[in-house]
Amino acid sequence: KSSCRDCDRLFSSSGAAEMAAGRLSFRNMTALAPMVRVGTLPMRLLALDCGADVVYCEELIDIKMAQCHRTVNEVLETVDFVAPDGRVMFRTCEREKDRVVFQMGTADPDRALIASPSSCEMRCKRGVNNLKLICSSHRENDVAAIDVNMGCPKEYSTKGGMGAALLSDPDKIEAILKKLVSGVSKPVTCKIRILPSLEETIRLVQRIEKTGVAAVAVHGRFKEERPRHPVHCDYIQAVAQAVSIPVIAKKSVGELRRLSGRGEDELSDIEKFREATGATSVMLARAAMWNASVFSKQGPLPLEKVMEEYLKYAIQYENHALNTKYCLCQMLRDKVESPLGKQVQAAQTNGEISEAYNLQEFLRKRTQEQLQARRASDALMSGSQLDRPVMDGDVTTMAVKFERREYPPQITPKMFLLEWSRKEKLEQPIYETVQRSQDRAFQSIVTVAEKKYRSSLWSKSKKFAEQAAAIVCLRVLGVPEGRIGEEESGLVCKRKRERKLNGTTEEEGSKKRHMSADIEQETDNSDTAAVANGGCHKADEPPEQAESF
Repeated sequence: KSSCRDCDRLFSSSGAAEMAAGRLSFRNMTALAPMVRVGTLPMRLLALDCGADVVYCEELIDIKMAQCHRTVNEVLETVDFVAPDGRVMFRTCEREKDRVVFQMGTADPDRALIASPSSCEMRCKRGVNNLKLICSSHRENDVAAIDVNMGCPKEYSTKGGMGAALLSDPDKIEAILKKLVSGVSKPVTCKIRILPSLEETIRLVQRIEKTGVAAVAVHGRFKEERPRHPVHCDYIQAVAQAVSIPVIAKKSVGELRRLSGRGEDELSDIEKFREATGATSVMLARAAMWNASVFSKQGPLPLEKVMEEYLKYAIQYENHALNTKYCLCQMLRDKVESPLGKQVQAAQTNGEISEAYNLQEFLRKRTQEQLQARRASDALMSGSQLDRPVMDGDVTTMAVKFERREYPPQITPKMFLLEWSRKEKLEQPIYETVQRSQDRAFQSIVTVAEKKYRSSLWSKSKKFAEQAAAIVCLRVLGVPEGRIGEEESGLVCKRKRERKLNGTTEEEGSKKRHMSADIEQETDNSDTAAVANGGCHKADEPPEQAESF
C-alpha cells in the first residue's frame, strides 16, 4: 500500500489505534440521520458534541464524487473531496473519522464503488508535490461506513434511478450492495422506505441482509408519505424480527411525542420509540436539526447556545455562508420572523451572520489564523513544481486559484493587471474563457503584451477563471497582485481613482465596498453551492421542506 506523510500527520499514524477502534457498531446507538443541506461537517460535529454516537453526511451523488480528488487541507486540518472546478463536495476531519457514515446516491454498482471514499479507486492528491496516487490505507480511515440511499422519494433522486426508485428494482439493489461489500473494507449499510405491503418489505430486507451489509435503516413511511403522516411502527417491528442484522429506525418527532406522552422539550427520550419499533438503534432527523442537543443525556440546551456552537464550527471549517444561513433558519423555526431571525435571513456573508450572534471577534481571529496558515503553507510550497510556471504550447501556466478572502473587497488581480498595463502603456489585457461541458467549469487565458497566461486549474465561474489567469500573469511578471498583507505597490486601482475624482472618502465607501464584494463572492458561488452542500432546495426554503429520507 502507498503511504502519505501528510495524511499521517493529520490523521492517526498508528495502525494499532485503528485496530483498537474496530469496525463501527450499529447496535444500541443513536445517530444523526442523513439530511439534505443539513448534514455538512458543522452539524455533524455539533451532533457528536451533544451526544450522538454516529453521524451521517447528507446524500452525495456518485457521479459527482467519482470526479473528485482527495486532498489534505493543511489549513483547516481536514480531508476534502474536491470536484474538478474546486468545489468541496465532502469535507471531514479527525474528530469524526470513526463515527461518520458517508451516504451516497447511486443507481449503478460500478459507479458506486468508484465514488466510495473507502474504495481503492478514489484518487488522493497531495498538495505538496502535486502527486496523484492511490493512498487507500489512509482514505479508508476517512469515514467509518458507507450507506446507500434507497428512500428519497423526490424527483431529483428518483429520475436518475436513485433513492426510492431502487425499491422497485431488488436486483439492482442486490448488485449495488454486493459490489460495495466486496469492494470496500468498511461496513456497508442502506436506508430504505417501507413497501406497499408488509410481506414485500420483509422479503426485500431479507434479500438485503444476504448481501452482507452491516445494518439496514428503515424509514417507516411509504414512498408517497411525508412527515405529516404517522410512522408505521408495526412494519419496522416486523422487519426487526425478520432479520439478524441491526435495524435502525428513523424516528418521527410526532410519533415520539405520541408514544412518550411528553412535550417537544423532552425529545431526547427516544427509548419508547425504540421499544415500540423493536429496532436495534434509532436515527433522528428533524428533531436533531432543530436542536442537536436532543442527543444529550442531560437534556436539551438552550437553542441560542446550540446555534452559537453550530456557527463557530461553520466559521472554523469555512462552511458556505448560504448553507450556514439555511441551517440556522431551520433551527429558528417559528422564531424565523423574530428580530434575530430577520437579521439571519437578511445576511449574505459569514460576517453578517456572525454579527447576528455577536461572534465578529471569533470570526476575525479565525480568519486571521487561517490567513497565516495559508501563507505558511504557501511558503512551504514555494520552489515546488506546483509553484513554478510551465509552458503549454505558447501559454504560460501555473496551478493557482483565485480565493476572494485573500484580497481586500475593493481589490482584484484583474484590477492590478489593468493598472499595471496602463502604467506600462500596454494594450488592455484580453481574456478568452472556455467552459468544460462535463462539469460546467471555466478556464481563462489572458493575453498581455502578446503573451498568454492561464491557470491549469478550472474555476467555478467565469469571473474566478479570469481572476486566476490574471494572477498567473502577475506572478510571472513579478508584479504585486493586491493580496492582503502585500506592501503598497503604487498601483492605484480603478475604483480608488474614481473615488478620488468624485471626492468620496475611504471611510464613506468602506462599508458599501465590503458588502458588494462579499455579495459578489456569494453570487459567484450560489449556482454551485447547492451541489457542494448536497442541496436540492432553495436557500430560504421554509423549515418544513428540509427532510431526511
